[in-house]
Amino acid sequence: MLFMKKSRAFLKTLNLPEGDAYNLPDSAKRFNDGGQYRFEVPGIQGPSAMKALLAEINRLGLIIHRVTQTKGIMSLSDAEIKEMIGQANDQKVELVLAIGPRATNDTSASVNTPEGQRMGYRLRGQEQIVRAMEEVYRAVDLGCTSFLVYDEGSLWVFNEMRKAGEIPSHCHFKVSAHTGHGNPCSAKLLESIGASSINPVRDIQLQMLASMRQAIDVPLDVHTENPASTGGFIRHYEVPEMIRVASPIYLKTGGSVAKTHSWDTSDADARQRAKQVSLVKRMIDAYYPEATGSPNGSI
Repeated sequence: MLFMKKSRAFLKTLNLPEGDAYNLPDSAKRFNDGGQYRFEVPGIQGPSAMKALLAEINRLGLIIHRVTQTKGIMSLSDAEIKEMIGQANDQKVELVLAIGPRATNDTSASVNTPEGQRMGYRLRGQEQIVRAMEEVYRAVDLGCTSFLVYDEGSLWVFNEMRKAGEIPSHCHFKVSAHTGHGNPCSAKLLESIGASSINPVRDIQLQMLASMRQAIDVPLDVHTENPASTGGFIRHYEVPEMIRVASPIYLKTGGSVAKTHSWDTSDADARQRAKQVSLVKRMIDAYYPEATGSPNGSI
């Protein structure tokens, strides 16, 4: 804080952090139920894997709050979506469906190249926006109201749809890590255009996470581990500090089981992801036992 005082002072006038929070302050923010953290299991791509995951979670006596499908709504049949919604309702977990996949929907396959990967899965052209809107309408009609978003422009449109009553007001829009955001200013912008929760970049450091929490109120979704394709690094020992400085927080757990993002999930993979949840829960119990998790059924 000794240098670049003019820039830091101006950020302060915007009610934004003057820099990264190296002092790692406690977060006093909570979910509406009083919880500091919830568990999310990403990469559950279909009803069979979801059934295996939930059965193993129950067998281990664990609680999860959110299951995320990342391959895209258009990769699922109506029957599969309905079956996953039914399982979510029975278990009282939130089901998040990804919008897309976009790269197979037009000529924007450059996202699969080393250069194109830098732009994430953002949409090209207004027709892509229209198609994304159609996927939301379709999933809402089938009973799903939570969505994984890869494009800021589409997020703004979805929020306008929500405000206009085109879709239910309780629709939840979760911003993906693949949009590449990792600072308080970006987080503030996403919150202002309708983000219900925000997933920062996977390798965000604790002091950066703490400063992001100071700027926004919506939950943060943070990877506790990662597939090999995104580094394969596991952050279980950092979880207690993640909770302390960044609550309310979704702990995204189980990703290290997969080789790549959106990897097809077998039933065995799903059960292994449940085991990873148990390993993270052990870290919380050992090093931050006073942390408050949201109760079962919190959405």
